[in-house]
Amino acid sequence: MGLKAALDARARDEGFAAMGVTRPDALPELAGRLETFVAAGYHGQMGWMAERMRWRGDPAALWPEARSVIMLAELYTPDEDPMAAVARHEAGAISVYARGRDYHDVVKKRLKRLGRWLIDEAARRGETAEIKVFVDTAPVMEKPLAQAAGLGWQGKHTNLLGRDLGNWFFLGAIFTTLELEPDAPERERCGSCTACLTACPTDAFPAPFKLDARRCISYLTIEHHGPVDEDLRAKLGNRIYGCDDCLAACPWNKFAAAASEVKYAAREDLRAPPLAELAALDDAGFRARFSGSPIKRIGRDRFVRNVLYAIGNSGQPALRPVAEALTDDPDATVADAARWAVSRL
Repeated sequence: MGLKAALDARARDEGFAAMGVTRPDALPELAGRLETFVAAGYHGQMGWMAERMRWRGDPAALWPEARSVIMLAELYTPDEDPMAAVARHEAGAISVYARGRDYHDVVKKRLKRLGRWLIDEAARRGETAEIKVFVDTAPVMEKPLAQAAGLGWQGKHTNLLGRDLGNWFFLGAIFTTLELEPDAPERERCGSCTACLTACPTDAFPAPFKLDARRCISYLTIEHHGPVDEDLRAKLGNRIYGCDDCLAACPWNKFAAAASEVKYAAREDLRAPPLAELAALDDAGFRARFSGSPIKRIGRDRFVRNVLYAIGNSGQPALRPVAEALTDDPDATVADAARWAVSRL
């Protein structure tokens, strides 16, 4: 068995659903696309996109010694209707990927194991290999690289989807000095479908295949600091961390395989947590409740801000005292969100 075929078999043994290979220089158009996105202001407060644009727009510049980029997909397909929590106005809706363990830790450990195997296997075959692994925290544009590696295509919602994967999966990357045969890139297969675009509660897509992050609920609830514009708050509904609407609407999900990693299974307390309970969290309580969860990274204040917007959108008068209790919160954004919620109820 050739090294690439052996690597693919090993990747599946590790739990990855798919693997593909591309070259670091396979996307010469990437830098221009990124510059256009940033110039339009679509990145919002994500200044790191502009600050590290040279690396992000040119994977070959990130590590000039790399000769191949191995892209891997890891499924987190939900085991229930991902939109069920959105209908429960007294509860918070958390994006499917954040209801279990933090994928950064799970995927990175798996990538490191696979990378160590690759180094050892290459050495056994008389080749020297160096690697670097990345999971969503480095200036790597995983989705275009994954499309170039044949794993799927970026749909009209800009997320990656595949014929055999749907769109519920994480991406990991292994850059290596090994010369591996690249796979053929996947072509776009969305056709005339616009289900993901019409599903967006905030109209965050100015056109198919274009996302204005400043209107995206995932951005607003996770990346955006400070108060959310009042004209958008009502459109958040009860989504308190991320949003799955465009992903859930994709018809290709009917072909999605089940997730095999039990760590991604939803914690019972995160399927539809009561808003009143979440609003009462102080910093220590927040950290304890979300230990090991990706939610922990946004901190108590931003999270409770989101919860208060959901309370304001709940139509539940019984939640008004919960919001009133936070109108003098030490965090100005939380206090503002509480006053807004009170006014709405």
